[in-house]
Amino acid sequence: MEVTVRLFAMLRERAGADSLTLELPDGARVSDALASEALAPLADGLPLVMAVNREYADAEHVLDAGDELALIPPVSGGSTAAAPWVRVSTEPLSLDTIAERVRDPRAGAVVTFSGVTREVERLEYEAYAEMAEERMRTIAEEAVASHGLCAAAVEHRVGDVPLSEPSVIVAVSAPHRGEAFAGAREVIDRVKAEAPIWKKEIKGDEGRWVKGTRPP
Repeated sequence: MEVTVRLFAMLRERAGADSLTLELPDGARVSDALASEALAPLADGLPLVMAVNREYADAEHVLDAGDELALIPPVSGGSTAAAPWVRVSTEPLSLDTIAERVRDPRAGAVVTFSGVTREVERLEYEAYAEMAEERMRTIAEEAVASHGLCAAAVEHRVGDVPLSEPSVIVAVSAPHRGEAFAGAREVIDRVKAEAPIWKKEIKGDEGRWVKGTRPP
């Protein structure tokens, strides 16, 4: 079966083309494509993100004839992007402080998001902090790569968060506003869906854990 492979930036330069066609056996996975004679030398040494038909995919994703496999190298906007800032903290969060962490001379837009406690006296957050920070860092790195961001940062508070105070804040910077808005949206949506953080609503003397979803 034939699969089209899209190449960008340094991969495109290495290949001398922005795409190539691979002939793979039926049932081949993304990992098989990456190990092929055509792709293995191109991808060597690069921390890639993969997408199949414009959806993120891991190495075990099974390919079908006619699929478009995109290999997304680190996006830098002309120089190496700063490593994302992530933190799980018991301290109050500052939107101004996190915005400063993503300012960049290449950026024409900085987008921030603040999720605050509403409708209840307070929220109580618990997290598997080490795993949550690793997951948040991966989410931010992938958002930087997929949207061409200059920088990204995300912090989540744990413990008691009173009414109207932020429990999670996100900041991203990018050359243009479209990429900045899309990147910030991806980060907050994925953090809420994937990071091992749990929320309890407190009203008076009663508390109720908010029902969540199984992480993807």
